[in-house]
Amino acid sequence: MRIVLAGASGFIGKRLIQRLLEENHTLYLLTRDPEKTSASFDINVICVKWDARSVGPWSDYIGEADAVINLAGESLAAKRWNDVQKERLWSSRIESTRAIVDAMKVNSKKPKVLINASAVGYYGNVPDGDVEETHDSADDFLGKLCLAWEEEALKAEQLGVRVVLPRIGIVLGDGGGALDKMTTPFKWFVGGPLGTGRQFMPWIHMEDLVRILQFLLNSNLSGPFNATAPNPVTMKAFSEALAEILNRPSWAPVPGFLLYVVVGEFARTLLGGQQAVPARLLKNGFEFRYPDLQPALKDLLGPKGQ
Repeated sequence: MRIVLAGASGFIGKRLIQRLLEENHTLYLLTRDPEKTSASFDINVICVKWDARSVGPWSDYIGEADAVINLAGESLAAKRWNDVQKERLWSSRIESTRAIVDAMKVNSKKPKVLINASAVGYYGNVPDGDVEETHDSADDFLGKLCLAWEEEALKAEQLGVRVVLPRIGIVLGDGGGALDKMTTPFKWFVGGPLGTGRQFMPWIHMEDLVRILQFLLNSNLSGPFNATAPNPVTMKAFSEALAEILNRPSWAPVPGFLLYVVVGEFARTLLGGQQAVPARLLKNGFEFRYPDLQPALKDLLGPKGQ
């Protein structure tokens, strides 16, 4: 299969690329810096320059592709949220998705499927009850962003393209990402839950996330899918499990006001949460290798990871 992938240099993209190449797919990676991106892989990939904003010569590869996977977007935790950073978060997602759909429009041959990333932030803070894919979007910044992001991707349906929207939870993997940031305070004996610790934390092991994306790529399914483990946990339970794996204490919670000082409005996301469950994936027969947190953390932070 010929696959165009945007967001190749990100935490998820690097893992997904390795798996897709193992399956002998031909990959075209959209990147602002083809030389740098190519150098970051010890494998044969085709890097194509794009600006993530407008249709250009790169759009020819869209016309040759069987599938497009879009993981592009500024990291939510990259910088403190202010008006400038929120604009970067918004434009990096909306403009890149719009450019990809516009590239489909100018090609007579369309890809069969667009897998366009989204996030469980779509739902906002839902204190009680399981949150399935039919739940409404939130009225906060992240909820509005995810809704607009998905709406841009869904415009490809008018072109006859199957559109899949994985709403991704907190990704646990080695070599970076959220888990790397979470473990650091514990290793220095100052780790603990954020805020009250009662907020739910929808998480997913990187291995299962990559398998979910492969599953959706090779299916005939469309629409939103919660890309989260079947058993979300509270922030307090996560902190206790992490402390046990690392053989460290889990101290008093990090005060909410301190989070607002450090990360700005992003604190609202960290102090809230929801029990997002992968109802549609389970209904369609996907089997998780890491449905529970403790085995997932042991796999990532056991003897090989310490």
